[in-house]
Amino acid sequence: MIVWQKAMILAKTIYTITKKFPKEEIYGLTSQLRRAAVSVACNIAEGQARNSTGEFKQFLGVSRGSLAETETLILLSNDLNLISSAELEEITKITDEVSKLLSGLLKSLS
Repeated sequence: MIVWQKAMILAKTIYTITKKFPKEEIYGLTSQLRRAAVSVACNIAEGQARNSTGEFKQFLGVSRGSLAETETLILLSNDLNLISSAELEEITKITDEVSKLLSGLLKSLS
Protein backbone atom coordinates (compact mmCIF):
# COMPACT_ATOMS: atom_id res chain seq x y z
CA MET A 1 0.00 0.00 0.00
CA ILE A 2 1.32 3.40 -0.98
CA VAL A 3 0.04 5.06 2.20
CA TRP A 4 1.94 2.53 4.32
CA GLN A 5 5.11 3.09 2.26
CA LYS A 6 4.84 6.86 2.75
CA ALA A 7 4.20 6.38 6.47
CA MET A 8 7.38 4.29 6.67
CA ILE A 9 9.30 7.11 4.97
CA LEU A 10 7.89 9.47 7.59
CA ALA A 11 9.02 7.22 10.46
CA LYS A 12 12.53 6.85 9.00
CA THR A 13 12.79 10.61 8.48
CA ILE A 14 11.73 11.25 12.07
CA TYR A 15 14.35 8.79 13.34
CA THR A 16 17.04 10.48 11.28
CA ILE A 17 16.11 13.98 12.41
CA THR A 18 15.72 13.10 16.10
CA LYS A 19 19.20 11.55 16.24
CA LYS A 20 20.56 15.05 16.73
CA PHE A 21 18.11 16.04 19.50
CA PRO A 22 19.74 16.77 22.87
CA LYS A 23 20.37 13.73 25.08
CA GLU A 24 18.09 15.15 27.78
CA GLU A 25 15.18 14.72 25.35
CA ILE A 26 15.78 10.97 24.80
CA TYR A 27 12.97 10.01 27.19
CA GLY A 28 10.85 13.03 26.34
CA LEU A 29 10.30 14.60 22.96
CA THR A 30 12.55 12.21 21.03
CA SER A 31 10.79 9.11 22.33
CA GLN A 32 7.29 10.52 21.98
CA LEU A 33 7.90 11.77 18.45
CA ARG A 34 9.39 8.48 17.32
CA ARG A 35 6.54 6.46 18.84
CA ALA A 36 3.90 8.68 17.24
CA ALA A 37 5.53 8.44 13.79
CA VAL A 38 5.96 4.66 13.99
CA SER A 39 2.34 4.33 15.13
CA VAL A 40 1.11 5.82 11.85
CA ALA A 41 2.56 2.96 9.78
CA CYS A 42 1.85 0.28 12.38
CA ASN A 43 -1.84 1.09 12.60
CA ILE A 44 -2.19 1.04 8.81
CA ALA A 45 -0.57 -2.41 8.74
CA GLU A 46 -2.57 -3.77 11.67
CA GLY A 47 -5.85 -2.48 10.29
CA GLN A 48 -5.20 -3.96 6.86
CA ALA A 49 -4.57 -7.35 8.47
CA ARG A 50 -7.94 -7.32 10.24
CA ASN A 51 -10.95 -9.26 9.01
CA SER A 52 -13.40 -6.44 8.42
CA THR A 53 -13.63 -3.10 6.70
CA GLY A 54 -14.96 -1.58 9.91
CA GLU A 55 -11.89 -2.60 11.85
CA PHE A 56 -9.63 -1.38 9.05
CA LYS A 57 -11.34 2.01 9.12
CA GLN A 58 -10.97 2.16 12.90
CA PHE A 59 -7.22 1.55 12.67
CA LEU A 60 -6.90 4.12 9.89
CA GLY A 61 -8.58 6.59 12.25
CA VAL A 62 -6.02 5.78 14.93
CA SER A 63 -3.30 6.27 12.33
CA ARG A 64 -4.68 9.72 11.53
CA GLY A 65 -4.58 10.57 15.23
CA SER A 66 -0.95 9.50 15.45
CA LEU A 67 -0.19 11.58 12.38
CA ALA A 68 -1.75 14.64 14.05
CA GLU A 69 0.34 13.95 17.16
CA THR A 70 3.47 13.71 14.99
CA GLU A 71 2.65 17.03 13.31
CA THR A 72 2.13 18.72 16.69
CA LEU A 73 5.40 17.39 18.08
CA ILE A 74 7.26 18.50 14.96
CA LEU A 75 5.87 22.03 15.33
CA LEU A 76 6.94 22.03 18.98
CA SER A 77 10.41 20.79 17.98
CA ASN A 78 10.67 23.65 15.52
CA ASP A 79 9.48 26.17 18.14
CA LEU A 80 12.19 24.85 20.48
CA ASN A 81 14.80 25.19 17.70
CA LEU A 82 15.48 21.46 17.69
CA ILE A 83 14.79 21.20 13.96
CA SER A 84 15.46 23.65 11.16
CA SER A 85 12.89 25.27 8.91
CA ALA A 86 14.11 23.05 6.07
CA GLU A 87 13.53 19.92 8.19
CA LEU A 88 10.09 21.21 9.17
CA GLU A 89 9.26 21.75 5.51
CA GLU A 90 10.50 18.26 4.58
CA ILE A 91 8.44 16.56 7.29
CA THR A 92 5.38 18.69 6.60
CA LYS A 93 5.49 17.66 2.95
CA ILE A 94 5.51 13.99 3.97
CA THR A 95 2.80 14.36 6.62
CA ASP A 96 0.56 16.23 4.17
CA GLU A 97 0.97 13.43 1.65
CA VAL A 98 0.23 10.72 4.21
CA SER A 99 -2.81 12.66 5.41
CA LYS A 100 -4.23 12.94 1.90
CA LEU A 101 -3.62 9.25 1.22
CA LEU A 102 -5.27 8.24 4.51
CA SER A 103 -8.29 10.41 3.76
CA GLY A 104 -8.59 8.97 0.27
CA LEU A 105 -8.34 5.42 1.56
CA LEU A 106 -10.95 6.05 4.24
CA LYS A 107 -13.27 7.61 1.67
CA SER A 108 -12.85 4.62 -0.66
CA LEU A 109 -13.80 2.26 2.18
CA SER A 110 -17.05 4.12 2.95
